[in-house]
Amino acid sequence: MSTNPVKWTEDAREFVGEVQVEFKKVTWPTQQQTIAGTVSVVVIVVIITVVLGLFDWVLSLGLSQVLG
Repeated sequence: MSTNPVKWTEDAREFVGEVQVEFKKVTWPTQQQTIAGTVSVVVIVVIITVVLGLFDWVLSLGLSQVLG
């Protein structure tokens, strides 16, 4: 790495310019696609939470019967 602050500035400007070029290539999702993806994730998380909660409840009932 260079110890010259002027080189750091030049490198930083070049990096920012390259980032801007790459951002122009990005295809961003529409608002509808973003909402649909978010709803899908929330639904899947709720389903997994319920399933794991049921497993936990059944296992705790079984364990309390064995130990109880």
